[in-house]
Amino acid sequence: MGIENNFSDSSPLVISNNSYIRSHSVFYASSSFGEGLITGHRVTVRELTNAGKNLQIGTLGDIQGHCEIGDYVRFHSNVHIGQKSIIGNFVWVFPYVVLTNDPHPPSDVLMGVTVEDFAVIATMSVILPGAHVNKGVLVGAHSCLKGKTKEDFVYAGSPAKEIFSTENIKLTQNDKPAYPWRRHFSRGYPEEFVQQWNREFEG
Repeated sequence: MGIENNFSDSSPLVISNNSYIRSHSVFYASSSFGEGLITGHRVTVRELTNAGKNLQIGTLGDIQGHCEIGDYVRFHSNVHIGQKSIIGNFVWVFPYVVLTNDPHPPSDVLMGVTVEDFAVIATMSVILPGAHVNKGVLVGAHSCLKGKTKEDFVYAGSPAKEIFSTENIKLTQNDKPAYPWRRHFSRGYPEEFVQQWNREFEG
């Protein structure tokens, strides 16, 4: 059952069919989740989080509320999603990533991070307030990113800098392009999307 407080709009918590929530997870009121929600243990999701289908939240995941999250998003363990975050579809966020929102803490200013479709944020990265991670971007591990990125580019370092197109990264097993990742990775996705991606990259 959702926990009501002054941060919610008094609407009920909605968790749709075929969801699997593991032990000691807490969901506050006024949030909504599409079908197929899956969590690890000890997850916390605050008020007014609206998510699409098949969101996966790893153990000790923390979503601070007032967030919009698309379909088939993957948050690994120990991920922190700050308030006002906007996250697209098919996004991957790996362990210990933090999406921040306060440009001069502590303050009452909230500037949420935007992450577009198919983006990947690698482990232990920090995305600073108001940053815009464009479609298909790869943020390298241990990076600190601010500002706006270019579609399908790699950003890495602290501060993160534009490195090169994601197509320059090759798969270790066959030297083919590793990105966009949907060229070669489809585990856990519905067949309709897999076929669409195959058509996109055929030839």
